[in-house]
Amino acid sequence: MAQILVVDDEMGIRELLSEILSDEGHSVMLAENAAAARKARGEKRPDLVLLDIWMPDTDGISLLKEWSAANLLTMPVVMMSGHGTIDSAVEATRVGAVDFLEKPIALQKLLQTVKKALKHEVVSSKPPVTLDAFARSPLLRDLKKRLEQAAANTSVLLLKSASGSIAEICARTLQAPRTPWLDLSASSVPLTQEMLENASGGVLFIADLMLMGRLQQKNLAFALERLAKYNLQLVAALSRPLTALTEAGWDPGLVARLGDVSVALPQLSGHADEVPEIAPLVLTHLVERHDVPPRRFSTAALNSLRLYHWPGEWVELLAAIRNLAIAALDEEISAEDVNGLLQRDAAAEVPRPAAPVLPMFDQPLRDAREAFERLYFEHHLKNERGNMTRVAEKTGLERTHLYRKLKQLGLNTGRRPDETEQ
Repeated sequence: MAQILVVDDEMGIRELLSEILSDEGHSVMLAENAAAARKARGEKRPDLVLLDIWMPDTDGISLLKEWSAANLLTMPVVMMSGHGTIDSAVEATRVGAVDFLEKPIALQKLLQTVKKALKHEVVSSKPPVTLDAFARSPLLRDLKKRLEQAAANTSVLLLKSASGSIAEICARTLQAPRTPWLDLSASSVPLTQEMLENASGGVLFIADLMLMGRLQQKNLAFALERLAKYNLQLVAALSRPLTALTEAGWDPGLVARLGDVSVALPQLSGHADEVPEIAPLVLTHLVERHDVPPRRFSTAALNSLRLYHWPGEWVELLAAIRNLAIAALDEEISAEDVNGLLQRDAAAEVPRPAAPVLPMFDQPLRDAREAFERLYFEHHLKNERGNMTRVAEKTGLERTHLYRKLKQLGLNTGRRPDETEQ
């Protein structure tokens, strides 16, 4: 029979599931939290994991994402929750769970779900996309050489003018085969010695330093002091100038350490002919991470991308690829899809008349400052079409501070702070 790992912080649930599954002939391992689950997963690969969503140290979906990112999702996982919602089920399935059980769990439902999940064939994870896939691009071949040269001489490497997918592709290029991967920017819990030990010999990655909250900054500082002990390579990306971190309240010593050795992404300006080579591979990366539905570019669509002038460089190109994959009605992204998106974005960039500011000079300083801030944030909300991630990047504020400021100014974003943006 099967080896099943049950992960739940409630002792009664663990014991009940263990008793039922044991009576069915299965061998059962128990874990009361994510740390215990990681240890059990490392010691003996289970045939199935029943994973609770709500746990005190690390929630189940975060642990699922961690396993997926580290290519450790080699067994089917069924999520469990006493507060189940459609959104939780969809999110878990998108990350890699094969099913979802809502508590209280009925006996027959449990047995049927376990039986079905054990028949589920887990597809072996494909190797992550690296710059090796861009071999025909002289621009990115040169970038690969510079990254490897820099990483050979430092354990802390900053990727300038980078974020998101292209940053991860660069970092994956520096990851040795079959070594751990730990995304610090995706962590919502305090970093521990045990977590670093589990990542020993691998890569610590940060998709964009500007988007890190206070806890994540503390995790970063904690990790920096232990890179040598655990033989770790830190690769952190930054979409804005390094000074933006200090202006956002980061510790100057930490900023200085991060900026010691850096590699800047090459400019797309003057290299438009390489965009049709780059775009499909970035799209492949997004699809394999389950960030977007399965999509491919038509030849005409790639030509349209080549002809477009990219004033926003990499950030704009990556955002366009993601939006095209999400919005396309067919599996193949057409030239019409590309032209429609790029023309709409170009129209949004047409300069608009500035709002009158002279009346502010007749107001008390506090009122004038508030009036200006309202105009300032209205401008960025409109330019970014309400995308709070981009507004946070443009204004240099953490998401939590941004929402608080908008609330103070009486500006309604129409979104909740915990909503995930595409």
